[in-house]
Amino acid sequence: MLLHDHLDGGLRPGTIIELAEEFGYPSLPSTDAEELGEWFASAADSGSLERYLETFSHTVGVMQDRAALVRVAAECAEDLAADGVVYAEVRFAPEQHVTRGLALEDVVEAVLEGFRVGARRAAGDGRRVQVYCLLTAMRHAARSREIAELAVRYRDEGVVGFDIAGAEAGFPPTRHLDAFEYLRQQNAHFTIHAGEAFGLPSIWEALQWCGTDRLGHGVRIVDDLEVGDDGQVRMGRLAAYVRDKRIPLEMCPSSNIQTGAAKSLAEHPVGLLTRLRFRVTVNTDNRLMSGCSLTSELTDLAHTFGYGWADLRWFTVNAMKSAFIGFDERLALINDVIKPAYAQLIG
Repeated sequence: MLLHDHLDGGLRPGTIIELAEEFGYPSLPSTDAEELGEWFASAADSGSLERYLETFSHTVGVMQDRAALVRVAAECAEDLAADGVVYAEVRFAPEQHVTRGLALEDVVEAVLEGFRVGARRAAGDGRRVQVYCLLTAMRHAARSREIAELAVRYRDEGVVGFDIAGAEAGFPPTRHLDAFEYLRQQNAHFTIHAGEAFGLPSIWEALQWCGTDRLGHGVRIVDDLEVGDDGQVRMGRLAAYVRDKRIPLEMCPSSNIQTGAAKSLAEHPVGLLTRLRFRVTVNTDNRLMSGCSLTSELTDLAHTFGYGWADLRWFTVNAMKSAFIGFDERLALINDVIKPAYAQLIG
């Protein structure tokens, strides 16, 4: 189960090269697929969220026509299915894919078609996957209300929610209150990137001013926890609120290390937050930039913190409980897919 994965952060290097050639896009640092994949990982591994975000100029640069968007989305669904993911919410910003004349609606419809194509191909290979999308607005831009309306318009077609993303510092979520108020009025779901590169004020605004359903990353909630010499944890009011209300944390460990939100996996707050039983979910963020998959993220956590299959099942069920599809669908996936699969592993 995957709740936080960016479409433009998960392209296959070979696809980027082929699309760049088709578009006449001249700026790739390499036209060798292996070298290009290594470049993305190293360029993203800077310890800076702003530098990390710069790598997306190349992926977004080749995702500017309908055929490219369909292809990228289809390959995304296939790649997730090959990794064993059976449910995913993949996010993208429609406003970043209109430089060659596509309308916002064209972008959304192309991506949705791509997800359907990829899911059918995966099914032909005996793998089941459901891929829905979140429409993202860029927090430094002024189109959030427009994108929120777009998400509501397509919510019966495969768009299950809304998101804002981009550099946090200087661009608080409260700049987009109009969008969030509209979404609440429309009984629509949304998540907010908060508490990644910026601290508790970003999380507090996302929750108490904007009313977010989930926290994208939310890693800095650890700033409201104090661990004593005896190992006892004193929890501040915001952290207690997040835990008590079961606010889902869309944690992306490898990405957080790359952007400097955590120094290492061993020091990542996911360990403490899991021990305290926050609603922790494990995600990939950007599979290309972080050189990761959901399997690799869970495997690394298991090795680092000593988690067993029961712990990994807990992360997976947390994610499914926190998904933006209906309750009956979530319950069916938990009872009919997740629990039986883990039962075979746990024994």
